[in-house]
Amino acid sequence: MCGIAGWISYQRDLRAEQAIVDAMTETMACRGPDDRGTWIQGHAALGHRRLAVIDLPGGRQPMSIQAAGTTTVMVYSGEVYNFTELRQELASRGHRFTTDSDTEVVLHGYVEWGEAVAERLNGMYALAIWDAREQKLVMIRDRMGIKPFYYYPTPDGVMFGSEPKAILANSLASRTVTLDGLRETFAYVKAPGHAIWQGMREVEPGTVVTVSPEGIRTRVYWSLQTRRHPDDRDASIARVRELLEDIIHRQLVADVPRCTLLSGGLDSSAMTALAARQLAAAGEKIRSFAVDFVGQSENFIPDDLRGTPDGPYVHDVASHSATEHQDIMLESDQLADPEIRARVIRARDLPIAMGDMDASLYLLFKAIRQHSTVALSGESADEVFGGYQQFFDPAARAADTFPWLVRFRQHFGDDDSVLTQDFTKALDLAAYVQDSYRQAVAGIQRLDGESDFEFRMRQICHLHLTRFVRVLLDRKDRMSMAVGLEVRVPFCDHRLVEYVYNTPWELKSFDGREKSLLREATADLLPRSVYERVKSPYPSTQDPAYAVALQNQAKDLLSTPSHRVFDLISRERLARATASTPQISQASRRGLEMALNLALWVDLYSPDLTLS
Repeated sequence: MCGIAGWISYQRDLRAEQAIVDAMTETMACRGPDDRGTWIQGHAALGHRRLAVIDLPGGRQPMSIQAAGTTTVMVYSGEVYNFTELRQELASRGHRFTTDSDTEVVLHGYVEWGEAVAERLNGMYALAIWDAREQKLVMIRDRMGIKPFYYYPTPDGVMFGSEPKAILANSLASRTVTLDGLRETFAYVKAPGHAIWQGMREVEPGTVVTVSPEGIRTRVYWSLQTRRHPDDRDASIARVRELLEDIIHRQLVADVPRCTLLSGGLDSSAMTALAARQLAAAGEKIRSFAVDFVGQSENFIPDDLRGTPDGPYVHDVASHSATEHQDIMLESDQLADPEIRARVIRARDLPIAMGDMDASLYLLFKAIRQHSTVALSGESADEVFGGYQQFFDPAARAADTFPWLVRFRQHFGDDDSVLTQDFTKALDLAAYVQDSYRQAVAGIQRLDGESDFEFRMRQICHLHLTRFVRVLLDRKDRMSMAVGLEVRVPFCDHRLVEYVYNTPWELKSFDGREKSLLREATADLLPRSVYERVKSPYPSTQDPAYAVALQNQAKDLLSTPSHRVFDLISRERLARATASTPQISQASRRGLEMALNLALWVDLYSPDLTLS
């Protein structure tokens, strides 16, 4: 998996800046606990922290090769799952390999095909290549944006990193966050390229960014395109199964222990069952892990988001697929621990957080890392196959905005109610969201003859696959890499995404339920309980002790009235949220989490907030 960092400066010799390059690289130590390396020559400096997954002794980075009398060097985060086929093709073209790593294959691929290597890769990746002959840096990000990748243009070049913290370690980078950055923080709409920090950008998914003495240029090598679907129901189900079999087979390749994340929902259960069957054929047993909260199954209270607890379904799948299973049980005091909250904020570089769901994900991954280095996750199946409630909610379908925001408001209420009135007015989130929505739907292509309803469902699918899923993918990457765990996401394979996206909604929901194609494609592998189960989101604790802990921490914050967070947070509103009630509302709970996250972020990053 790994973490990368680098600096290109066409007006200085970076060999004199080794200490700064080292500092940028070391911010990525959590992403790569196994090894480190830097390469500096003239105007280019590349840094790498490695999590060894494939070819443990041979995949060290930065990796360089000499070809045509010049040096080509690469740092790379992620995995390319079709590297075996690419290696064979390159060998037939005369390339010779000295390792068994996918890193070397990608590097030789660039030497052979240049920037066009991007179109040939299947996987999750953020890679930076210094081409000494042309004195240019080539940055490439995977199609779905699974691996994070940031860059910061400077007057004479660029800085880059897997995470903002790598760039912020260089004094050339400003720690300024403007109103526009804060809008993106609170909006949950994931504007493409937006990096929150002023002057910083994301390498957008499916994009190549090239830096040369002439400047910076970008090229989109992949985007979600509208095409006519060629298959009927049976053929569609068969094709989904065929793709899933191939994807799981590719993503199980590793030279380290593997496992699956199992929630007892359709997505993770289908993935786990496929992995278990494939490994069983080779005489192996898959490990599976699930997160749960002490007392949750026994005291579970259904609501409009979660109708059932995960535990019983998890155990049905573990038994049915004969996995080596372990539940990771968490206490409320762990979820509310300020040190865990600080680790979450450090991992994300931002006050964006999902409360106890972030803390539990971090703690789950931390526990898994004691046993496995690679985990497969069911993330993005809801976006691909149409699994969320908003896909079926008439109000969300009809809304002139992002559908998930309708559902958020219905369930959580106004969770920004702890912000000051002046800050709320300056943010004007309604206008920001509306502008972002208009931009998001503007380029969605409509098929000739497509009905208004089918086109609306196409828009909703497109929005989830290009906006909402990126929020979740970034969260999963940051929480997992904070503990050195590689999480792979089979449902983000671009072949599956393209195929199912262009399947008409009447096929995606042919039985009137969510994720009909996935359910039928894997029906023979699932226990009946899971086959019949209604979608349930990632779990959240129902223990009132968690909310009480938040209230007590907020009271401590209120005892420091000079804290800079009160430029954003209303003392009066926060005080009301700390008032004792028999059952704290979801909006108040999320408001408390927002205030505590913002305060920690201000303490950890000392951002220069520009609110005018």
